[in-house]
Amino acid sequence: MPTDEPLLTVAGLAKSYPGRRDVVDVLRHRRPPRLVALDGVSLELGAREAVGIVGESGSGKSTLAKCLVRLVEPDGGTIRFGSRDVRAARGTELAGLRRRMQLIYQDPYSSLNPLMSVEQAVSEPAVVHGLLAGRSANERVAELLDLVGLPAEIASRRPHQLSGGQRQRVAIARAMATSPRLLLADEAVSALDVSVQAQVLELFERLRAEQGVAMLFIAHQLAVVAQVCDRIVVMYLGRIVESGPTREVFRNPAHPYTEALLRSQPGRHRRSRDTEPALRGEPPSPMDIPSGCRFRTRCPMAREICAQVDPAPSVVGTGHTSWCHFT
Repeated sequence: MPTDEPLLTVAGLAKSYPGRRDVVDVLRHRRPPRLVALDGVSLELGAREAVGIVGESGSGKSTLAKCLVRLVEPDGGTIRFGSRDVRAARGTELAGLRRRMQLIYQDPYSSLNPLMSVEQAVSEPAVVHGLLAGRSANERVAELLDLVGLPAEIASRRPHQLSGGQRQRVAIARAMATSPRLLLADEAVSALDVSVQAQVLELFERLRAEQGVAMLFIAHQLAVVAQVCDRIVVMYLGRIVESGPTREVFRNPAHPYTEALLRSQPGRHRRSRDTEPALRGEPPSPMDIPSGCRFRTRCPMAREICAQVDPAPSVVGTGHTSWCHFT
């Protein structure tokens, strides 16, 4: 469970990318449009806590994870890991922070070097960070494979010789090689079969309980985060629209986007507006974000104020906040 001292504190994080200019833009000397990926994202994560980040594709979830470890440089805002300023870190200090914050990707086949054996892939982070300290690499690899429920015999195999679930366990073992305090799981089970998903989720829960790691779990499947996360953060077009304890958000979603996401899950959360589609239309372009509430173009509750005023946060329960005029 979280402690009083946050492990990770993010405030006002922003990131945008230049879009392409068309011929008219070039002739009129217009600046290229900006694709807004993150717009003032703020959140906290406690030691040993698991927080789920959910939302449709394009909501900014993966950009957030990459910004946290500085694989992508934010345009603004602050990131603190404990007492350390992540954005100010350089050189060995940044490498040390990345050692304690490990990112696990969606596709373990593309994230593992096909020319490396399992032993080479898993031991590489420990070697790079000088963590073996006289121990043999194969001894450490055997420990890590056992930690993720894999037999030591697969150490000599290549990624193509493993199943999808085995590859993802290898990727998790590699992340654990540096003894991190935080795992950033970016859609880490979405490429797996449902039965394998359940096994990998159980592994994440066990690592959290036994190794004391915190987790930021990015997913578009709400059922996934419900199983492993204490809190849920819902993102839409680069902003947080709702956050709160997992059970409370599932039982009482306060934002119409959260409710629509829940209703879109098979067999999940049916409320009075069941005759309406779970989500209407497609998200607007992040290069042309609507005024006011950015969800208004798809929201069944939208009124004139939604187009004119950006909604302020409303507290709807203990630790439960929604950004909606009608919360």
